[in-house]
Amino acid sequence: MQGPDPSLVYRPNLEEKKKEEYRNYENGNLIDRVFKTYKLMHTNQTLKFVQQKHAEWTTFTHSEMGMMEAIMSLDQLVDESDPDVDFPNSYHAFQTAEGIRKVHPDKDWFQLVGLIHDVGKIMALWDEPQWAVVGDTFPVGCKFQRNIVFRDTSFKDNPDEMNQEYNTEYGIYEPNCGLDKVFMSWGHDDYLYRVLKFNNCSIPEGLYMIRFHSFYPWHSHGDYFHLCNEKDLEMLPWVKEFNKFDLYTKTTALPDVEMLKAYYQSLINKYCPGILKW
Repeated sequence: MQGPDPSLVYRPNLEEKKKEEYRNYENGNLIDRVFKTYKLMHTNQTLKFVQQKHAEWTTFTHSEMGMMEAIMSLDQLVDESDPDVDFPNSYHAFQTAEGIRKVHPDKDWFQLVGLIHDVGKIMALWDEPQWAVVGDTFPVGCKFQRNIVFRDTSFKDNPDEMNQEYNTEYGIYEPNCGLDKVFMSWGHDDYLYRVLKFNNCSIPEGLYMIRFHSFYPWHSHGDYFHLCNEKDLEMLPWVKEFNKFDLYTKTTALPDVEMLKAYYQSLINKYCPGILKW
Protein backbone atom coordinates (compact mmCIF):
# COMPACT_ATOMS: atom_id res chain seq x y z
CA MET A 1 0.00 0.00 0.00
CA GLN A 2 1.35 3.42 -0.94
CA GLY A 3 1.68 6.20 1.56
CA PRO A 4 -0.36 9.42 1.53
CA ASP A 5 -0.06 11.75 -1.42
CA PRO A 6 2.15 14.77 -0.49
CA SER A 7 0.23 16.90 -3.00
CA LEU A 8 -2.75 16.83 -0.62
CA VAL A 9 -0.84 18.70 2.05
CA TYR A 10 -1.92 22.16 3.13
CA ARG A 11 1.29 23.98 4.02
CA PRO A 12 1.03 26.81 6.52
CA ASN A 13 4.41 27.94 7.82
CA LEU A 14 4.28 25.66 10.84
CA GLU A 15 8.01 25.43 11.39
CA GLU A 16 8.04 29.04 12.54
CA LYS A 17 5.08 28.67 14.89
CA LYS A 18 5.61 29.21 18.57
CA LYS A 19 4.01 26.79 21.02
CA GLU A 20 1.44 29.33 22.13
CA GLU A 21 0.28 29.69 18.52
CA TYR A 22 -0.97 26.12 18.29
CA ARG A 23 -4.65 25.36 18.93
CA ASN A 24 -5.80 28.80 17.85
CA TYR A 25 -9.61 28.65 17.94
CA GLU A 26 -10.18 32.35 17.32
CA ASN A 27 -8.93 32.91 13.78
CA GLY A 28 -7.00 31.31 10.95
CA ASN A 29 -7.51 29.78 7.52
CA LEU A 30 -9.32 26.73 8.88
CA ILE A 31 -11.43 28.29 11.63
CA ASP A 32 -14.81 28.12 9.83
CA ARG A 33 -14.42 24.39 9.20
CA VAL A 34 -13.24 23.81 12.77
CA PHE A 35 -16.13 25.71 14.35
CA LYS A 36 -18.71 23.91 12.19
CA THR A 37 -17.34 20.55 13.34
CA TYR A 38 -17.41 21.51 17.02
CA LYS A 39 -20.86 23.06 16.75
CA LEU A 40 -22.26 19.77 15.44
CA MET A 41 -20.35 17.85 18.11
CA HIS A 42 -21.54 20.04 20.96
CA THR A 43 -25.13 19.97 19.75
CA ASN A 44 -25.39 16.21 19.29
CA GLN A 45 -23.07 14.64 21.87
CA THR A 46 -25.51 13.87 24.68
CA LEU A 47 -25.41 11.12 27.30
CA LYS A 48 -28.01 9.16 25.33
CA PHE A 49 -26.03 9.53 22.11
CA VAL A 50 -22.82 8.32 23.76
CA GLN A 51 -24.55 5.29 25.24
CA GLN A 52 -25.93 4.44 21.79
CA LYS A 53 -22.46 4.66 20.28
CA HIS A 54 -21.04 2.36 22.94
CA ALA A 55 -23.62 -0.25 21.98
CA GLU A 56 -23.00 0.24 18.27
CA TRP A 57 -19.20 0.24 18.14
CA THR A 58 -18.20 -2.22 20.86
CA THR A 59 -19.49 -5.28 19.03
CA PHE A 60 -16.14 -5.26 17.13
CA THR A 61 -17.79 -6.67 14.03
CA HIS A 62 -17.13 -3.77 11.66
CA SER A 63 -13.92 -5.05 10.12
CA GLU A 64 -10.81 -7.17 10.59
CA MET A 65 -7.34 -5.84 9.73
CA GLY A 66 -3.84 -5.42 11.07
CA MET A 67 -2.76 -2.24 12.82
CA MET A 68 -0.49 -0.99 10.02
CA GLU A 69 -3.29 -1.33 7.49
CA ALA A 70 -5.53 0.69 9.80
CA ILE A 71 -2.87 3.40 10.20
CA MET A 72 -2.33 3.71 6.46
CA SER A 73 -6.07 3.93 5.81
CA LEU A 74 -5.87 7.34 7.51
CA ASP A 75 -4.20 8.74 4.40
CA GLN A 76 -7.81 9.17 3.31
CA LEU A 77 -8.70 11.32 6.32
CA VAL A 78 -8.15 15.00 7.04
CA ASP A 79 -9.26 15.95 10.56
CA GLU A 80 -11.85 18.72 10.25
CA SER A 81 -11.47 19.75 13.90
CA ASP A 82 -7.75 20.54 13.71
CA PRO A 83 -6.93 24.27 13.41
CA ASP A 84 -3.21 23.63 12.84
CA VAL A 85 -2.90 21.35 9.82
CA ASP A 86 -4.85 20.13 6.86
CA PHE A 87 -2.99 17.03 5.70
CA PRO A 88 -3.82 13.30 5.94
CA ASN A 89 -3.82 11.90 9.44
CA SER A 90 -1.39 9.12 8.53
CA TYR A 91 1.42 11.69 8.37
CA HIS A 92 0.57 12.90 11.88
CA ALA A 93 0.83 9.32 13.16
CA PHE A 94 4.44 8.97 12.06
CA GLN A 95 5.33 12.56 13.07
CA THR A 96 4.15 11.90 16.62
CA ALA A 97 5.88 8.54 16.85
CA GLU A 98 9.19 9.90 15.54
CA GLY A 99 9.03 12.83 17.96
CA ILE A 100 8.67 10.41 20.87
CA ARG A 101 11.38 8.14 19.48
CA LYS A 102 13.93 10.97 19.52
CA VAL A 103 13.27 11.85 23.16
CA HIS A 104 12.39 8.39 24.50
CA PRO A 105 14.49 5.93 22.46
CA ASP A 106 14.26 3.34 25.24
CA LYS A 107 10.43 3.32 25.41
CA ASP A 108 9.30 1.47 22.29
CA TRP A 109 5.77 1.11 23.69
CA PHE A 110 5.53 4.91 24.00
CA GLN A 111 6.63 5.28 20.39
CA LEU A 112 3.88 2.87 19.37
CA VAL A 113 1.31 4.91 21.30
CA GLY A 114 2.38 7.91 19.23
CA LEU A 115 1.92 5.94 16.04
CA ILE A 116 -1.52 4.50 16.78
CA HIS A 117 -3.15 7.10 19.03
CA ASP A 118 -5.48 8.44 16.32
CA VAL A 119 -6.32 5.16 14.58
CA GLY A 120 -9.80 5.26 16.08
CA LYS A 121 -10.53 7.94 13.48
CA ILE A 122 -11.02 5.04 11.10
CA MET A 123 -14.68 5.27 12.18
CA ALA A 124 -14.98 8.28 9.87
CA LEU A 125 -14.10 6.03 6.93
CA TRP A 126 -16.98 3.78 7.97
CA ASP A 127 -19.58 6.56 7.67
CA GLU A 128 -19.45 7.96 11.21
CA PRO A 129 -19.63 11.79 10.95
CA GLN A 130 -16.43 13.53 11.97
CA TRP A 131 -18.12 15.35 14.85
CA ALA A 132 -18.52 11.90 16.47
CA VAL A 133 -14.91 10.91 15.76
CA VAL A 134 -12.42 13.78 16.00
CA GLY A 135 -11.72 16.76 18.25
CA ASP A 136 -11.40 17.34 21.99
CA THR A 137 -13.41 15.12 24.30
CA PHE A 138 -15.42 16.02 27.42
CA PRO A 139 -17.68 14.25 29.92
CA VAL A 140 -21.40 13.95 29.29
CA GLY A 141 -23.92 13.45 32.07
CA CYS A 142 -22.65 16.44 34.06
CA LYS A 143 -22.16 20.17 33.55
CA PHE A 144 -20.11 21.16 30.51
CA GLN A 145 -17.22 23.09 32.04
CA ARG A 146 -15.70 26.35 30.94
CA ASN A 147 -12.53 25.19 29.17
CA ILE A 148 -14.23 23.11 26.49
CA VAL A 149 -13.45 24.59 23.07
CA PHE A 150 -16.19 27.05 21.99
CA ARG A 151 -17.99 26.46 25.30
CA ASP A 152 -19.91 29.76 25.22
CA THR A 153 -21.18 29.52 21.65
CA SER A 154 -21.78 25.90 20.69
CA PHE A 155 -23.82 24.09 23.38
CA LYS A 156 -27.06 26.06 23.37
CA ASP A 157 -28.86 23.45 21.24
CA ASN A 158 -27.63 20.44 23.22
CA PRO A 159 -30.61 18.95 25.11
CA ASP A 160 -28.41 18.00 28.09
CA GLU A 161 -27.50 21.66 28.62
CA MET A 162 -31.00 22.25 29.99
CA ASN A 163 -31.38 18.91 31.79
CA GLN A 164 -31.44 19.60 35.54
CA GLU A 165 -30.15 16.11 36.36
CA TYR A 166 -27.07 16.57 34.20
CA ASN A 167 -26.42 20.29 34.47
CA THR A 168 -24.68 20.22 37.86
CA GLU A 169 -21.01 19.89 38.76
CA TYR A 170 -21.27 16.12 39.39
CA GLY A 171 -24.40 15.29 37.39
CA ILE A 172 -24.88 11.52 37.42
CA TYR A 173 -21.44 10.86 38.98
CA GLU A 174 -20.04 10.61 42.49
CA PRO A 175 -17.17 12.81 43.75
CA ASN A 176 -13.77 11.38 42.75
CA CYS A 177 -15.42 8.41 41.09
CA GLY A 178 -12.57 8.11 38.56
CA LEU A 179 -12.56 8.88 34.87
CA ASP A 180 -12.97 5.18 34.13
CA LYS A 181 -16.58 5.52 35.33
CA VAL A 182 -17.30 8.68 33.33
CA PHE A 183 -19.03 8.69 29.96
CA MET A 184 -16.83 10.74 27.65
CA SER A 185 -18.10 12.29 24.44
CA TRP A 186 -17.83 9.60 21.78
CA GLY A 187 -14.77 9.69 19.55
CA HIS A 188 -11.60 8.05 18.37
CA ASP A 189 -9.96 7.95 21.82
CA ASP A 190 -12.51 5.76 23.53
CA TYR A 191 -13.07 3.61 20.46
CA LEU A 192 -9.40 2.72 19.98
CA TYR A 193 -9.00 2.09 23.71
CA ARG A 194 -11.82 -0.43 23.57
CA VAL A 195 -10.49 -2.06 20.38
CA LEU A 196 -7.09 -2.57 22.01
CA LYS A 197 -8.63 -3.98 25.17
CA PHE A 198 -10.87 -6.36 23.21
CA ASN A 199 -7.90 -7.64 21.18
CA ASN A 200 -5.72 -8.09 24.30
CA CYS A 201 -3.09 -5.59 23.20
CA SER A 202 -0.78 -4.95 26.15
CA ILE A 203 0.79 -1.49 26.24
CA PRO A 204 1.99 -0.24 29.67
CA GLU A 205 0.41 3.12 30.53
CA GLY A 206 -0.39 3.46 26.83
CA LEU A 207 -4.03 2.41 26.93
CA TYR A 208 -4.84 5.16 29.41
CA MET A 209 -2.92 7.75 27.37
CA ILE A 210 -4.82 6.76 24.24
CA ARG A 211 -8.17 6.90 26.02
CA PHE A 212 -7.76 10.44 27.37
CA HIS A 213 -5.28 12.16 25.05
CA SER A 214 -8.00 14.41 23.59
CA PHE A 215 -9.43 15.38 26.98
CA TYR A 216 -7.88 18.86 26.82
CA PRO A 217 -10.25 20.54 29.31
CA TRP A 218 -8.76 18.20 31.91
CA HIS A 219 -5.11 17.57 31.09
CA SER A 220 -4.32 21.07 29.79
CA HIS A 221 -6.79 23.37 31.58
CA GLY A 222 -7.59 21.80 34.96
CA ASP A 223 -11.31 21.12 34.57
CA TYR A 224 -13.06 18.02 35.94
CA PHE A 225 -10.56 17.21 38.68
CA HIS A 226 -13.52 16.69 41.01
CA LEU A 227 -14.26 13.47 39.08
CA CYS A 228 -10.69 12.13 39.23
CA ASN A 229 -9.40 9.41 41.53
CA GLU A 230 -5.83 8.55 42.52
CA LYS A 231 -5.17 6.56 39.36
CA ASP A 232 -6.14 9.53 37.19
CA LEU A 233 -3.77 11.82 39.09
CA GLU A 234 -0.98 9.25 38.78
CA MET A 235 -1.51 8.93 35.03
CA LEU A 236 -1.86 12.66 34.32
CA PRO A 237 1.92 13.24 33.90
CA TRP A 238 2.01 10.52 31.23
CA VAL A 239 -0.88 12.12 29.36
CA LYS A 240 0.83 15.51 29.55
CA GLU A 241 4.11 14.03 28.32
CA PHE A 242 2.34 12.45 25.37
CA ASN A 243 0.49 15.67 24.56
CA LYS A 244 3.75 17.51 23.86
CA PHE A 245 4.47 15.20 20.96
CA ASP A 246 0.89 14.92 19.73
CA LEU A 247 0.63 18.68 19.39
CA TYR A 248 4.06 20.13 18.65
CA THR A 249 5.20 17.63 16.01
CA LYS A 250 2.61 19.02 13.58
CA THR A 251 4.94 20.68 11.07
CA THR A 252 5.44 20.70 7.33
CA ALA A 253 8.52 18.48 7.75
CA LEU A 254 6.79 15.31 6.57
CA PRO A 255 8.27 11.91 7.44
CA ASP A 256 9.30 9.29 4.90
CA VAL A 257 6.54 6.87 5.74
CA GLU A 258 7.79 4.03 3.56
CA MET A 259 11.24 4.17 5.16
CA LEU A 260 9.78 4.02 8.68
CA LYS A 261 7.26 1.22 8.18
CA ALA A 262 9.57 -1.71 8.91
CA TYR A 263 10.62 -0.35 12.30
CA TYR A 264 7.10 0.43 13.41
CA GLN A 265 5.77 -2.87 12.12
CA SER A 266 8.19 -4.54 14.52
CA LEU A 267 6.58 -2.63 17.41
CA ILE A 268 3.13 -3.59 16.19
CA ASN A 269 4.22 -7.23 16.07
CA LYS A 270 5.40 -6.93 19.68
CA TYR A 271 2.38 -5.20 21.22
CA CYS A 272 -0.56 -5.46 18.77
CA PRO A 273 0.17 -8.48 16.58
CA GLY A 274 -1.90 -10.10 13.91
CA ILE A 275 -5.33 -9.30 12.60
CA LEU A 276 -7.48 -7.25 14.96
CA LYS A 277 -11.24 -7.07 15.25
CA TRP A 278 -12.61 -3.55 14.86
